[in-house]
Amino acid sequence: MIASTVRKPLFVLTLFALSLFFFLPPDPSATFNSSLLVRSEIWSIRRLAEWRPCNWWLQPHLNVLPAQTNGYIRVDCYGGLNQMRRDLCDGVGIARLLNATLVLPKFEVAAYWNESSGFEDVFDVDFFIQQMKGFVNVVMELPIEIASKDPVRVDCSKRKGQFDYVESVLPSLLKHGYISITPAMSQRRDRYPLYAKAALCQACYSALRLTNTLEKKAIELLQAIPKPFLSLHLRFEPDMVAYSQCEYSGLSLASANAIEAARVDRKPWTGETARIWRNRGMCPLTPNETAFILEALAIPTNTTIYLAAGDGLMELEGLTSVYTNVVTKSSLLSGEDFTTMHGNTKAALDYYVSINSDSYMATYFGNMDKMVAAMRAFKGLYKTIFLNRKAFALLTSQGLKGKELTEVLWKVHRDDFIMGRGSALPDCFCEFNL
Repeated sequence: MIASTVRKPLFVLTLFALSLFFFLPPDPSATFNSSLLVRSEIWSIRRLAEWRPCNWWLQPHLNVLPAQTNGYIRVDCYGGLNQMRRDLCDGVGIARLLNATLVLPKFEVAAYWNESSGFEDVFDVDFFIQQMKGFVNVVMELPIEIASKDPVRVDCSKRKGQFDYVESVLPSLLKHGYISITPAMSQRRDRYPLYAKAALCQACYSALRLTNTLEKKAIELLQAIPKPFLSLHLRFEPDMVAYSQCEYSGLSLASANAIEAARVDRKPWTGETARIWRNRGMCPLTPNETAFILEALAIPTNTTIYLAAGDGLMELEGLTSVYTNVVTKSSLLSGEDFTTMHGNTKAALDYYVSINSDSYMATYFGNMDKMVAAMRAFKGLYKTIFLNRKAFALLTSQGLKGKELTEVLWKVHRDDFIMGRGSALPDCFCEFNL
C-alpha cells in the first residue's frame, strides 16, 4: 500500500546543500583527485526518493457526481500532441470543478505542427469515456436543443494574478449552457477540491489510450527496437533554438541558416545577457553536448538509443559519431507508414515508445518530457532523468572541461537521480522517501 504521508523537509534541505556544493566556483589552487570517485552507470545508483501516484487519487471516487449538470464544456486544444494532452487534462479538472458535462475535445488544426488529426484519430474515445465514469460525465453527442449551436467562447488567456474558474467561467456556463475554453496556465489549482484533481489525474494517466490502429503501430515499432534501449528526447531543431534566443559557435552553415530563418522576431541575446541566459539553463543542448553528458553518466557507447524527436534535428552527427546504435521511427518502419501520419500520430509513437523504454532521458523539460516522466512513474519505471542544462552551462562557464567536467557532471546527475528530482508532475504524484 502506498503511504498516505509525504515527507519533504529532508529532501529540500539535502537538495539545497547539494546545489550549494556543486555550483560553488572551483578553487584554482585545489587539485582534483579523480581516484576518490569511481563512476558507474547512472542507473546503478540507489534512489532515496521517488514519485508515486498520490493516495487520494487511487482511492474510490471521492465525491458522487451531482445528478444535475451546470452545462456543457468543450476543451479546445492547440499546439503539439502533448501540449494538447496537457490542456485536455486541465479541461477535465475544470469540468469537474464546475460540475459540467465534458464534450469530446477539439484538436485544432495547426499548420505550424504539420497537423490535421483530431482527438478521435489519436485516442480511443470509448475507452476514454469508460475510464472517466464516476470522475466526470463525458458525451459524444449534445442534446438536440443545443446540438446545432456553436459553443460560446470564454477567454481564459493569461491575466495578471491568478485566474479563478469558479469566479470567471461558471457564470458564462450557467448563462449559455454550452461553452468552449482553452485552459489558462495561471489557473488556481490550489483551490481545487480533491475530486476535481482526481478527475484531472484520471484523464491524464488512466483514460488516454491510443486508438487500436495507432497502438498496433506503436507496438510494432517498440518490438523492432533492439533491447535493452534508451529513449532519448533530443531537442535541437531550428525553431527550438530560435525560440530559446541562444547562439552557438561551431555550427554548420546549413544549421546556422536554418536557425536564422526560424528566428523571425526573436533575436538572440548578446553579451552579458546571453551569458546569464545560458547559465540559467535556457539553451538547448546540442547533440555533441548531449553525447558528452551521456558519456559522463557512463552510458556505454554501444547502447541502443531510440531518438524520440521530430523532423529537422540539426548537428546529429555530434551524437551518432559517439553513440553509433541510434535508431528512429523512419529507420525502423517502412516509408509508406508515414504517408498518412501527421504530427500528432508521429508524436504518439514517440510517446508510447518512451513510456515503455528501458530508460528515458530528455535534454529539455517540455510537455512531452513531463508527461512521459509522470507516466513512467505511474508504471513504476524509474530509470528516468533530465539532463541538467544549467549545471552544464555553469560548469563550462567556470572553465571545467575534459575529465574534470565529466566527473562533476556525473556527481550532479547522480544526486538528481538519487533524490528523484524532476521525475513526475506534482499535481497527481506525491514524493516518497525510500
